[in-house]
Amino acid sequence: MAEIFDNTMKKPRIMLCAVDVGEYDVNMSLDELAELTDTAGGEVVCRVTQKRPAYDAATCIGGGRLEEMAVLCENEDIDQIIFDCELTATQIRNIEEVCKVHTIDRTMLILDIFAQRATTREGRLQVEIAQYKYRLPRLAGMGVNLSRQGGGIGTRGPGETKLETDRRHIRARIASLSEELKQIEKRRGLMRARRKKDGVLVAAIVGYTNVGKSTLLNTLTQAGVLAENKLFATLETTSRSIELPDGRSVMLVDTVGLIRRLPHHLVEAFKSTLEEAANADVIIHVCDASAEDCGEQARVTLELLNELGCEGIPVVTVLNKCDKVPYADSLEIADEDNAVKMSAKNGTGIDSLLAAIQNSLAQSSIRCKILLPYDKAGILSTIRIDGKVFSEEYVPEGILADVLCDVKVYYMVEGFKVKE
Repeated sequence: MAEIFDNTMKKPRIMLCAVDVGEYDVNMSLDELAELTDTAGGEVVCRVTQKRPAYDAATCIGGGRLEEMAVLCENEDIDQIIFDCELTATQIRNIEEVCKVHTIDRTMLILDIFAQRATTREGRLQVEIAQYKYRLPRLAGMGVNLSRQGGGIGTRGPGETKLETDRRHIRARIASLSEELKQIEKRRGLMRARRKKDGVLVAAIVGYTNVGKSTLLNTLTQAGVLAENKLFATLETTSRSIELPDGRSVMLVDTVGLIRRLPHHLVEAFKSTLEEAANADVIIHVCDASAEDCGEQARVTLELLNELGCEGIPVVTVLNKCDKVPYADSLEIADEDNAVKMSAKNGTGIDSLLAAIQNSLAQSSIRCKILLPYDKAGILSTIRIDGKVFSEEYVPEGILADVLCDVKVYYMVEGFKVKE
């Protein structure tokens, strides 16, 4: 008789843990950690918090609460503990000794999600560099198990401990990966320089993770990029062109989502991706109007943009998912200049967004109707170099054309404008 086995993957049962030392809103941060856990494929079973004046150096959380966690782990069949703060290797080892359960921290969880979702070579390089940089200072906490030198009489002498070997290997690997990433960054920089030389206008879509940036790109351009209701669905940039009401073309660039307390290793690794915003002509800042902490999410995004040197670049604020909230007008950021209320999923508010983008861009070209005498027909060829000719009609008086004219050559057609 054939035996039947159930090979369905069981979700790991997760305990979330946070120590409240007054640095941030712990409950809000734990809600976000639960979303991250769900994105990584885990099932949150319980949450443990403790209010303390400072983190415990040995175990992060107090000894009494740690014993309670150990009992809870056994009773609830917990597979993994995730802390909402960054842990040292020593703290992880001590917690695991008491609870007998694999323990990670918020940064390790985010790195794991990035590793799952990175698909391009650049994305994988960025994640691997961040993982190695995170792991390097934590090797020492793994203790004497890493030693390759013997102990006692007759065993002393020159040699390299496994800890030193691992450190050397990781540093060499980081250097190798960084060099490869620099080549990709160089190509990206050349592409940006080429776009600037060709006069291509760029709009960077930025915002908190899971606010609808990729959905907005798909709605505007039918790009077909992955858009899921999960954190960090997008890790690689996607570029698509759209046409504004005045006829100008703009390159839309989707970027990686941001999050509170984003590990600095990841910010460094993904800097080349995020720099698309620093080199844009306009920034489209997408906010989730339905989120309870919409204002806080917007603040986190704007702070990081300032760190990247985006001051002075015009910003169009998009209050997305307004179909879910009737009170979008009462949000603080709704009073900002160039704030647009819309729903990327339903396609409402698109015209207002395009108009806001158009108004934010510097006037580099002018659309007008002109009537050129036949002996001036060569001007159309000049217009086509940096502009567009939408239509042209041959009439007895000359060539009647609808054109988008670069400001540098506008003086050539100003005298031939047709009043509408």
